[in-house]
This record gives sequence, C-alpha cells and structure tokens, in this order.
Amino acid sequence: MKTDIAQLAEAAGGTRKYVPAVWQFYDSELQKFAELIVRECNRAVLEVPCYYKDYRAQIEEAVIHDCARAVLEHFEVQ
Repeated sequence: MKTDIAQLAEAAGGTRKYVPAVWQFYDSELQKFAELIVRECNRAVLEVPCYYKDYRAQIEEAVIHDCARAVLEHFEVQ
C-alpha cells in the first residue's frame, strides 16, 4: 500500500497553498509530519518478510538491504 506524502502532510495539519504549489506548517505540525513519515517507514520495514534461515551474517546483511529497499519503494523514491 502506497501512502501519499500529501495525505501525511494533511493529516499533520499542513495547509496547501496552490499559488505557488507549497505546503505550510507551523512548528508543531511539521513535527507531527516528520513523526508520521517515520511511522510509515517503520511500518514498511516491519512488513518486510524474512525468507532467510542461513548464517547470521548473511541474514543480517540481507534483512538490512531488504529493509532499506522497502522504505525507498514504499515512498517510491529511486
């Protein structure tokens, strides 16, 4: 499931201005926006399935890479 950054900005209380197209936040809203993004990242990482049952080093490396990739894919960042 892709979470739109605009949805998070709106959920944090940000105000969208259309000319120019920008978001405005008060300090507390900006903090909330950052927290929502971190929670979404955490959720995406927790949803990564683990298929590894080999040696510990291989497992740790593979999981770290899968988690990093999952966060980027979740926010569609290349």
